[in-house]
Amino acid sequence: MDEKLTSVELRVLGALIEKQMSTPLYYPMTINSLINACNQKSNRDPVMALGEKAVESGLFGLRRKELAKKIDDDLNRVSKYAHCFLSALNLDQRGAAILCELALRGPQTVGELRGHAKRLYGFSGLGEVEELLAELARRDEPLVLKLPRQAGTKERRWAHLLGEEPPPMPSEPEPPDAAPDAKPPDAGEGMQELLEQIGDMRRELEALRNEFADFKKQFE
Repeated sequence: MDEKLTSVELRVLGALIEKQMSTPLYYPMTINSLINACNQKSNRDPVMALGEKAVESGLFGLRRKELAKKIDDDLNRVSKYAHCFLSALNLDQRGAAILCELALRGPQTVGELRGHAKRLYGFSGLGEVEELLAELARRDEPLVLKLPRQAGTKERRWAHLLGEEPPPMPSEPEPPDAAPDAKPPDAGEGMQELLEQIGDMRRELEALRNEFADFKKQFE
């Protein structure tokens, strides 16, 4: 892209991509539905509180960058909006799902991305996600970046390169991926990983419940 996206443009674009992939029957989106999607508390980091003017400004910027378009509904006399993200950046559904999650939630590990993106696209495994991220990073104009490992964490996170601000960097230098004398994980580590996966599943279920509740509010 010639121009990077603002935080508001990123949130509006992410909401458009998400709803097109998760609830296609209610896409394209009206301004009101976009406001609700941008401000919903589930599947968002950070949670935002955008007003109508802010969302309209975000749409204006996306349309100027040819990443969104306005669709006039003559029957209902309500304007709706759709994204042009896939065609503009030559992406498939897999790439759209990953970049959507990075735009809405910020930097994530491969495992987090696979778990969060499954509501948009069913990846076969971590290997497919890793391969896709590598492809997006190898582009002439990279769309993602693998961040150095932060202190106290086991896995490195990936960030998108769509926005104006650079991704957050750790305060300490990255340790080597694997020390020569590293010991294999023991049963305790395996159990901890299993517990973390269960926790992720519970959080994903709660997020889906919240998203469904937000979706119902649009029709009350």
